[in-house]
Amino acid sequence: MTNSAALRSGKGHRDENFPVASYLIRRRHRPAILAFYNFVRVADDIADHPSLSRHEKLTRLDRLEASLLGGGSDEPEGVRLREVLRDRELSAEHAQHLLKAFRQDVVKNRYDNWADLIVYCTYSAMPVGRFVLQVHGESKTTWPASDALCAALQIINHLQDCAADYRKLNRVYLPLDALSRHGASVESLAAPRASPELIGCLHDLAAQTKTLLQKSGALPDIVVDKRLAMEISAIQALARRLIAMLHERDPLSERVHLTKTEAITRGTARATLQLFRVLGRRASAFYRSQAHEY
Repeated sequence: MTNSAALRSGKGHRDENFPVASYLIRRRHRPAILAFYNFVRVADDIADHPSLSRHEKLTRLDRLEASLLGGGSDEPEGVRLREVLRDRELSAEHAQHLLKAFRQDVVKNRYDNWADLIVYCTYSAMPVGRFVLQVHGESKTTWPASDALCAALQIINHLQDCAADYRKLNRVYLPLDALSRHGASVESLAAPRASPELIGCLHDLAAQTKTLLQKSGALPDIVVDKRLAMEISAIQALARRLIAMLHERDPLSERVHLTKTEAITRGTARATLQLFRVLGRRASAFYRSQAHEY
């Protein structure tokens, strides 16, 4: 059996909806984040591979985990991440949680309700933010806001790609009770254009996702690393725009993704605003300390 990197879709960290180890992140942290990303990317591509059998997908995911934990060396991405985790004295738990989500993708293709979807996000999305925070040495008190942000980003992706997920993988992340409540069906995802009923369902889910995103609002202000705070602010700005687009466009017939130019422009603007906020707080603290001395 060849190593699973040969099965990669060709998608890289620069092709994602949101920044991955951008230049806002301190140079010393970027290799660890990219090693984590490459491991996750291979696992994701295994789970989504169009021609692998269920058994082969699960076997490859098990082999990837064995390489991560020192039980083998067949998968270079697992070996590389294992080395990074060892050198930085970090746990493999976040990567293992993601593997649990990918195994679930192999065997589960429907979600009953919003709570069911959030449980999936607990393993498919939240570990990513927690790992990045851990790499930066941030406190676990940042996790709840990070969890909300990562779940929102994951669900945005589900809404953007709802048609492709169904048509290519027979996988539907839209909660079944939400579809039923709006009079839509799973099969409506195969249509060339979304029906009014499906549009209503998507708008409802986008609104719930916006509420979830709002719960992450304080995250840039509570992380200690201010460069990371700038990246988080940029990601939040991109997420808000994508949610707005989900209210404006039909993901079955229209593109609901930002162009690279728009992503850079919006992300940079928000990151800069966060920097000014930090500098403003520091200046205020300085002047207060000077006034106190006099």
